[in-house]
Amino acid sequence: MPYSGYHKKESFVKMAVMETLDKFDIAILNELQADGRLTNTDLAQRVGLSAAPCWRRVRALEEGGYITGYRAEINRHKIGLGVMAFVRLFAERNAATSIRELEQAITALPQVVACHYISGDGSFELQVVEQDLGSFSRFAQERLITLPNVKDLRTSFSLGEVKASGRLPLDHLGPRTGATTPKAALRAPRRR
Repeated sequence: MPYSGYHKKESFVKMAVMETLDKFDIAILNELQADGRLTNTDLAQRVGLSAAPCWRRVRALEEGGYITGYRAEINRHKIGLGVMAFVRLFAERNAATSIRELEQAITALPQVVACHYISGDGSFELQVVEQDLGSFSRFAQERLITLPNVKDLRTSFSLGEVKASGRLPLDHLGPRTGATTPKAALRAPRRR
């Protein structure tokens, strides 16, 4: 079927609608972050919508790129990944081609669960999981330091997780009414 102007207009309207999130969209995002396995019926009930509009909003949030996927959170210790390391990679050159090549090589490593291009000292900050210190040491010596364009690396190990959550804060998306400062902060002590 050929692409028609109607479909183009419909897509534009969807995009315009999804550029601003209302209270229902924010509630849907909050609920799905807490439990991505909710049925549409349960989700609709929790956010105060009927099932059909809730389903349409979820689809629009997915199509708009707000929801990028659903996954299970796995306890890494239960599956034998006891070591969490933070590795700062230092690039030999900061040329665009060399950096892209390094990014592609990092992306291909399943042990690297997160990677950020960083400012300041270093080029990339990696979050790496491995079974134990011995396996991490082999991984660092045989894989990380041999990646293209890597000059050096520095590693810090996690001694324990204080907070490990993939949930993003959404409070800033809500309606802005009055001052955003908590009332307790407004009650400053009087000077005498």
